[in-house]
Parts: sequence; C-alpha cells; structure tokens
Amino acid sequence: MTTNQLILQIKKKKSFLCIGLDVDLNKIPQYLLKQEDPIFSFNKAIIDATNHLCVAYKPNTAFYEAYGLKGWKSLEKTIHYLNENYPEIFTIADAKRGDIGNTSSMYAKAFFDDLAFDSVTVAPYMGKDSVEPFLDFENKHTILLALTSNQGAFDFQTKTVDGKELYKQVLETSKTWKNAKNLMYVVGATKAEYLADIRKIVPDSFLLVPGVGAQGGNLQDVCKYGLNKDVGLLINSSRGIIYASNKEDFSQAATVKASEIQKEMEQLLSK
Repeated sequence: MTTNQLILQIKKKKSFLCIGLDVDLNKIPQYLLKQEDPIFSFNKAIIDATNHLCVAYKPNTAFYEAYGLKGWKSLEKTIHYLNENYPEIFTIADAKRGDIGNTSSMYAKAFFDDLAFDSVTVAPYMGKDSVEPFLDFENKHTILLALTSNQGAFDFQTKTVDGKELYKQVLETSKTWKNAKNLMYVVGATKAEYLADIRKIVPDSFLLVPGVGAQGGNLQDVCKYGLNKDVGLLINSSRGIIYASNKEDFSQAATVKASEIQKEMEQLLSK
C-alpha cells in the first residue's frame, strides 16, 4: 500500500484508527477455545465488526509466537484474511525487529514477501545497516521506534548526548538513510508533549501512536501536536477495543468502542 492510498482511506473513513490485534487466550471469550483456531476466530470476528471504523490493524507478533507454530499459523491466516477481504486496510506487523544486515533482510522477507504485511516495526539501536534492508521494499513501510510510551523510555531515548536528546538524533539520522521516504515512526501517546519537537524534524511522516486508552494517552493532545496536512497519524488502541467484552457479544462491544474513537477523530478532523 502506498502512502497516498492510506491517506485516501483516512479521508474516506474520517478515521485514523489502528486496532491492535494482541490476542491473549486468557482474555478472549471462553467459548472460542472450543474452536479449531480460537485466535483466528477471535480476530476474524473483530475485523468483520470494526473494519469500517479503522484504517489499520496491528498484530503484535509476540502474542502469536508465544503459542508456537499454531500461533504463527493464526497470524498467517489473519493477515491473509485481511489482504483477501479488506485490501484497503493498512497492515502492521508489530515485530520490533532489527539486526545485522543479512538477518534484517530475512526478517523483511518474512513479513513483506511471505506474510505480505504493508509495514513492520523496527528497532533502530543497531543503526543504518540494520534498517535499510527493510527500506528496500517498494510500497512497504518501516516503522521505526522513535519515542515509546513505556516507563523505560527515559532510560535511553530522552537522554542528552552532545547537547541533543537521543530520540531526536535517531529521527534526524534516519532521514539520511537510503529510501527514507518509506519510514514511519512510533511515538507513544503518553509522550504527546514531545510531538511538537518531533514534527519539526519529520513534518510529513506518518507517526504510529500507541498508548491511547488503556495506557492513559489522550487523543486530543496527540492531535494538537501531531496532526499534519495529511493527518499523518495512526492512533493505535488494542485492549480498550478488542477486550471491551469477554462474552459472546465481544465483537459488538468492540464495534461500540471503535465507533466512539472514530467519532472523536471525525470531530477533530472537522476543526
């Protein structure tokens, strides 16, 4: 999917919502556990119920890898179901990969060629040669961890090195890499006050913003500092939507929660 296609979907749906598919078998409705593939059954129901309200889905691969081969098969079925039935949806493999060049090339092939995701999250700590293999793929997007929403973000990301915070150096340096046009960035919603400075460095890039809802991030604050002329934001909500109910009405409850966020987004876009 190209960036322009994503922008068109945002304008059409009046939404920049991304729904995280972080499936925990301990939290899904218990009746689904009797099915052959409870993870896929859960995802399919969520997707069918909410696809008209969001522009992206983001499975966190850890929630699938934890269940071994069965979990990986569930992930494969989920992404294929999305690509076949809702090709207009932007898909994100939240895998946080990043290793030396040859290894990164294989990670990129796994997520872009085999599974056919539109994007993958990547850790930048190992630098240029660990990220550029992902950037080589045409019409695929690499979402670089820039400033995350967890407490440990302050251990390194905001430390000042040579007079400048490390996360700003990551942003500035990444712009010099080959095919940097394919970069997006992760910026946690709980760091909304940092968005003004981030937008000075990457004014036109898309930002994937987790942490709205269960983690305490505020949508209005994120939009105040983060919106650009093309919206430029993908706001992720996971637990607050997919676990709105653990009963048989879980997909309807997810629709309600997603609709609430979409309506708030529509109002913010109309201002």
